[in-house]
Amino acid sequence: MSAVLISAGGLREALADNRFRLLDVRWALGDPDGPQHYLDGHIPGAVFVDLETELAAPPSPTRGRHPMPELAQLEKCARSWGIRNGDPVAVYDATGGMAAARAWWLLRWAGIADVRILDGGLPGWTNAGGELATGTESDPETGDVELSPGHLPTIDADAAAKWDGVLLDARAGERYRGETEPIDPRAGHIPGAHSAPTAANLGTDGRFLAAKELRTRFAEFGSGPVAVYCGSGVTAAHQVAALAIAGVPAALYPGSWSQWSNDPKRPVATGA
Repeated sequence: MSAVLISAGGLREALADNRFRLLDVRWALGDPDGPQHYLDGHIPGAVFVDLETELAAPPSPTRGRHPMPELAQLEKCARSWGIRNGDPVAVYDATGGMAAARAWWLLRWAGIADVRILDGGLPGWTNAGGELATGTESDPETGDVELSPGHLPTIDADAAAKWDGVLLDARAGERYRGETEPIDPRAGHIPGAHSAPTAANLGTDGRFLAAKELRTRFAEFGSGPVAVYCGSGVTAAHQVAALAIAGVPAALYPGSWSQWSNDPKRPVATGA
């Protein structure tokens, strides 16, 4: 299993040798100002990536709030970011990798073998003495990367319904329990799923827990094949990344709760 993370020091060395394509994936639910955050300060050489329009297809009740983009569209975007065949890629955000993991997962799924999440994100970079650039960057030379699907596993709603293994719900506990649902049409969780909030993958410093700690965390949910969902398939990618650090392969349910809860035929469980 390839490395998932890169440290601030490791990224500084890699960028000095021009060894990584660097993507700024700042996005958070309810915060549409990622492009402005990028202009206000980003890691020099980074290209801004819009999660809503470049890492997802348009939302729909049948596919969810952040469906996977069509492969041809993702390839077009990746080339516009300057990615060439064989390039390693590093991705970052300012929220502990919660958004950047979407880019990590999609690019790995599409066949880019070496994609790393900056551990600690932009705060980790600046805390380590990393400099920031402001304003725009020169457009990168168009890349030639060729993508192909299916290099990481996915499941659909039918597979989630009959999952014979460990199904993890990466949303906050109160959404899993059905105490609140601010976005999707029904509150609760997929029957049989375990509550495993993504935030628990991180320490107080905003960095991923050590592999041993993550293995201990996920072992508590039992054994068997692992699949993960969240609200719309974004933060579930963070869970897949954490599982990969722990040495546990996991499938992603891209439609996640936003797809499941829009289908009245799908049962909903509530409580702990």
